[in-house]
Amino acid sequence: MRNRYLDLLRFLAIVRVVVYHVTGWATLTLVFPAMSVMFALAGSLMAASLHRWGPGAVVRRLRRLLPSLWVLAAVFVPAMLLTGLPLSPKVLLWLFPIADPPANGWGAIALSVIWYLRDYLWFVLASPAALWLFRRAPVPTLIAPYALLAAAELGLLPALPVALHQFGLYFGAWLLGFAHQAGMLRRLANRVLVPVALALAAAGAAWIVTHPGPRGYDLNDNPLGNALWSAAFVLVLLGRGPASAPWVDRSAAFGRVVTMFNRRALTVYLWHMPFVVALTPLVDVVGWSHQDPLGLAIRVALVFALVAAVTALVGWVEDVAARRPPELVPGRARPGPATVGASADSRAGGPATRHKVDNHRAGGPATRHGVDGRARGPVSGRAVVPAPRAAREPETVEINAG
Repeated sequence: MRNRYLDLLRFLAIVRVVVYHVTGWATLTLVFPAMSVMFALAGSLMAASLHRWGPGAVVRRLRRLLPSLWVLAAVFVPAMLLTGLPLSPKVLLWLFPIADPPANGWGAIALSVIWYLRDYLWFVLASPAALWLFRRAPVPTLIAPYALLAAAELGLLPALPVALHQFGLYFGAWLLGFAHQAGMLRRLANRVLVPVALALAAAGAAWIVTHPGPRGYDLNDNPLGNALWSAAFVLVLLGRGPASAPWVDRSAAFGRVVTMFNRRALTVYLWHMPFVVALTPLVDVVGWSHQDPLGLAIRVALVFALVAAVTALVGWVEDVAARRPPELVPGRARPGPATVGASADSRAGGPATRHKVDNHRAGGPATRHGVDGRARGPVSGRAVVPAPRAAREPETVEINAG
């Protein structure tokens, strides 16, 4: 069963990322620190995968992460090579971006979001060891990335390499995802969680206000403020958020939109920035200013429309990577044979319906349900054993990412 609350958070995070890249509104980074939220959600799902599959979860996660990147690279790498990118062995980093893959001038801007996949890849590879440490010393392990970043930002350490800096900035959110998956955040009493979240938010806000970046109070220009503010945000979202959000599906249209964004999260994230860059000249050609609400709204709509078009063309790669049947538009209900048969019998007043009603009236072997909602047998009341985990629906995409 999918957790629709986590699906909703991922949907909101992806939409926020796209809107921010079109508008450049720094306030959006404070109102919803989307990148840390997505790393936290990914960390939670990675911990669940490691619990289920062991170290093999790393290969499974890479299998789902890389094919969509390869599709993007198949389009943009030849284009960059034709427009001045030197051909060198570093181009192979587009197949496995353990470091920043090379790009030329326009490609470096259009494909700037690749840093997320680079960090994601690092965090996935580090997760088996990190989870081992977290299970034995959760609090010190959780504090370590923030302490590393604080020491570097306060000048107590020399300039950190890019990898260590990014671990300090975002791996703490990933570890908060570990804590969420283990149930630790939900078990925290309010007398602990609330003061900790308030202290982190206050420290982050103080640092942001006293150390503004070139874009003012944009979290992307302020690593320590970003990490502290986002940690408070994630603590509240995951620690005091609902266990699920079934109301998401009360509106079939909204529920399907949330599902589509989750099933195509990686495609949307990878392809939106090239369209943002391509549409930026419209500001000068059409005469819109960067503060024109109508112009910004049109640009946001155009970016989402173009992303929808390319998602329809190549988004099915995410289905193949997840070993799901490829779909042009994901989220449609697919009734199975049992559902179809039961529906036919129900409409015809056939044996399925009559048998259920007769058993109910006679107190016969119709399945009963306990207070926990699990199906129980007719006499003993024992819970019906669920299908083995391997036979269930494949795990869901978590990026996954934006």
